[in-house]
Amino acid sequence: MEIERKFKLDTFPEHLPLLHASQVEQGYLSTTPCVRIRSKKTEDAVDYKLCIKGQGTLVREEVELSLDEDRFTRLKNLLHGEMIRKDYRIYQLPDGRKLECSLVDGGTENAFLYAEVEFPTVEEANAFVPPAFLGEDVTEVPGSSMSAYWERTREHRS
Repeated sequence: MEIERKFKLDTFPEHLPLLHASQVEQGYLSTTPCVRIRSKKTEDAVDYKLCIKGQGTLVREEVELSLDEDRFTRLKNLLHGEMIRKDYRIYQLPDGRKLECSLVDGGTENAFLYAEVEFPTVEEANAFVPPAFLGEDVTEVPGSSMSAYWERTREHRS
């Protein structure tokens, strides 16, 4: 189960401690239901995942499965569009939570920056008061998911 809130950002929050940085590529085999592949590259390694997400916004089921490079490549060849690229960073919030930030398709006309905060319970998610630097809460805004972005920018262009 995934419980998270999503926010727009103007810039990476460089005033927070950086915990992790990586380069991510992801693509959608299906957006309904949401079936995604992702590679996450750090200085040391590359991690490959297949992710299936249920319906919902604040709360939804999420199942992640590890892939080897060969299976990832075979699935990537099935995509109907170029992989989404993300500059992905995790920062430490003052309250101890992690802030996952992504610059999506940086350097393109579609580039945007967003952040997510995950929670153990719906009550904690609803009680969270976002720091002032976080922009608009787009958790419940239609079209704010990455699968919707894929549909707008990739799926019907190939």
